[in-house]
Amino acid sequence: MFATVACSSNSNSGGSTDTDSVVVIDTSADSTMAKSAHADISATKKDTAGSGTAHFTQSPGKAVQMKLTLDFPKKANQSVAVHFHEHGDCGDMGNGAHGHWNPTKEKHGKWGAAEYHSGDIGNITLDANGKAEITIESERWTIGGDEKTNILNRAIIVHSGVDDYTTQPTGNSGSRIGCGVIMAVN
Repeated sequence: MFATVACSSNSNSGGSTDTDSVVVIDTSADSTMAKSAHADISATKKDTAGSGTAHFTQSPGKAVQMKLTLDFPKKANQSVAVHFHEHGDCGDMGNGAHGHWNPTKEKHGKWGAAEYHSGDIGNITLDANGKAEITIESERWTIGGDEKTNILNRAIIVHSGVDDYTTQPTGNSGSRIGCGVIMAVN
């Protein structure tokens, strides 16, 4: 969105000067402002109650930071795998999200290894109450960038088991017990 401001100055003392100037101001998304996204994670199975949130921020020219909190009491003192999936659809007990988000067409693996999906978050250890909180940053992600980096409208899936980091293409992580859709925050 653009706003146009026109200015005019008339001076008649000692002569006549008419000056018109037009200033165009870009009022669309300010390139100096951080972008934000959020996902509310809900349980996908009746027998495994749980919830969580994922909050994402990206400052101009910086990596995206994700703050993830999980609360799955039945998984207390266990680890669960977390991944981004292709589609922002939590229907059919999370199966509407389809497979792992892998825009770079790499092998499934451990975060930061030689090869891994951009959505391979990995295993999160839950405490004695089934809670966890982690923060991750990645330059592989953007909020609203191109198709290879944009995390918007992807699903974040919590799995019932741990990722073995070798089984292709999923890590043999178990069923989907939690799902949330990553949406822009205005």
